[in-house]
Order: sequence, then C-alpha cells, then structure tokens
Amino acid sequence: MVNYKDLGLVNTREMFAKAVDGGYAIPAFNFNNMEQLQAIIKACAETKSPVILQVSSGARKYANQTLLRYMAEGAVEYAKELGWEHPQICLHLDHGDTFELCKSCVDFGFSSVMIDGSSLPYEENIALTRKVVEYAHQFDVTVEAELGVLAGVEDDVVAEESHYTKPEEVIDFATRTGCDSLAISIGTSHGAYKFKPEQCTRDPQTGKLVPPPLAFDVLEEIEKKLPGFPIVLHGSSSVPQEYVDIINSHGGNLPDAVGIPEDQLRKAAKSAVCKINIDSDSRLAFTAAVRKVLAEKPGEFDPRKYCGPARDEMTKLYKHKIIEVLGSDGKAE
Repeated sequence: MVNYKDLGLVNTREMFAKAVDGGYAIPAFNFNNMEQLQAIIKACAETKSPVILQVSSGARKYANQTLLRYMAEGAVEYAKELGWEHPQICLHLDHGDTFELCKSCVDFGFSSVMIDGSSLPYEENIALTRKVVEYAHQFDVTVEAELGVLAGVEDDVVAEESHYTKPEEVIDFATRTGCDSLAISIGTSHGAYKFKPEQCTRDPQTGKLVPPPLAFDVLEEIEKKLPGFPIVLHGSSSVPQEYVDIINSHGGNLPDAVGIPEDQLRKAAKSAVCKINIDSDSRLAFTAAVRKVLAEKPGEFDPRKYCGPARDEMTKLYKHKIIEVLGSDGKAE
C-alpha cells in the first residue's frame, strides 16, 4: 500500500472547492510518456496552476503502473525544482471500469480515481460507484463518477451515441453513491472526431466544420439540483485546426477532425464545471511537431530531436489552455 501523501500528491477535494467558488476549472491532462509529463509540469509550474495528471487504463498498461507511481513522485520534485514551492498535483485514474482497477490504483498511490459505470443500468452504476467510494474514502482518495454517456473513442472507452445526463437523477445518484464529483454528458465526446459532419454546419469561408453548441440548459438544471457540487466535463479537447493542418500537410490523414470550441469551454469553466479533461489536443500537438521535424529532416533518427520540439509544443498548448480557457493560472501559488 502506497499513500499518495507520501508522494507529495493531493486529492481533488480542496482543488474543486476553490474552483467552484472562484469560477474557473482545473486542467485534467492525460499523459502516457515522459515528454507529456514534463510539458504538463513545466506549464503548470510556470503558470502556478493546480493540475490533475490523468492516467487511463490504457496508459497504465502502456507505461507500467510502478513506473507511473515514480513518475508522479518525480513530477512533484520537478515542479519544486522549477520554483513551484507548493505544487498542487493530483494523480487520477481516468475511466476506471471495475472496482478491482480502482482499488489497485488507490493501493498504488493514486490520489483520485474515476469509476465509470455509465454504461450500466442506473442501479448497477450506483452500486459499483458506492463500492469504490467506500474503499477509496478509507484512504482519503477522492472519487469521480459518471452519469450519462459520451460518444466517441478514448483508449478502451467506446460509445456510438451519447445520452445526456438526466438532471432529475443527479441528487439521488450523488446522495446514494457519496461520490466527490460527477462527470456529466452535455454534448462533449471523446477523441479527435467529436461530431459527425452531418451534426455540424460548415463555415462558408473556410469550409471547416462548425460543431453544435453544448447543452448548457442541461448543465444549468444540474447546477440547480446540486448547487456547489463539483461537475466534470470529459471529451473537451478543441482539436486545434492548425495541428490538424500540419499533420495533414505532412503525410497525415485526419479529414473532418473537429472538437469543442474554446468559447464554449470558457463558459463552462465559469460554472460549476471545475474539472475539464483534455487529451486529444496534446496528442495532436505532439504528432504535428514530430511529423514536421521528420518531414523537414528525413535523415533524423535521434528521438530527442523530434520529441523535444513535441514537448515544447505541448507546453505551449497547456499554458494556453490554463490561461486562456480554464482560468486556473495563479490559483496554486
């Protein structure tokens, strides 16, 4: 059993309380490798933003759970080395789908876990979530649950259609499960193809897809039902078109990739939404930078020469999200 506090990590309870009161959102950035982690910590240290380091079950298999624990501990020390005296870093399991996976992460030093029972019948979702909460809270580990279904693909999470969260269920669900935060469905989705072309309109000048707006009426109803309760948005990458264009112009093939407009996310961040998940955007930034280097220097074979620029591009992206979209800069001095 590894206690996350011994690694210098924090859970999300205080982070979320401050974010709800302050009208901003905490960045929840997924990472799979060292370059992503370096970029996240550098961006957060330089902006003094609290951060949630997210690990999916796929990332855990890819990177190895033991290495991840030491990477998280190293991230705290790296943040201090960069001048962030009191880093507020949470290590969070993203989309845990079984009690056993959530328990394993708690035991390995995660400070927060998500149990995603959203694909289950309502009562089964409650029972599974409650079981995880009862275990995790013994060790002061916070638990995120999900109600409603997001479409799209992210690692092992696949859903063809989304189903909006039903506001009339949220009080019963939050009360009976004891969860610390609730991921809801209001129109975001996983991956770089968040909407089908037929769901969008096209900008007549650029020909780019314009996605439909998020269901803020559903969010407002949920806020009324659960005033001050921490709400989470998954699938909130914006899919920056400059990265899509770089990838496509250097041998890639991402037709009609489209994400959530940043003005929609800014609006959400000022509400009870206090955690916004961003994964695909950093993948796009990384891939765009790598493709560009390898296209311009086809003889390059030193990974540092293309992973380094990718890391720099991700750092720039993360800082932009923190300052211009989420408003979390300066909240963790």
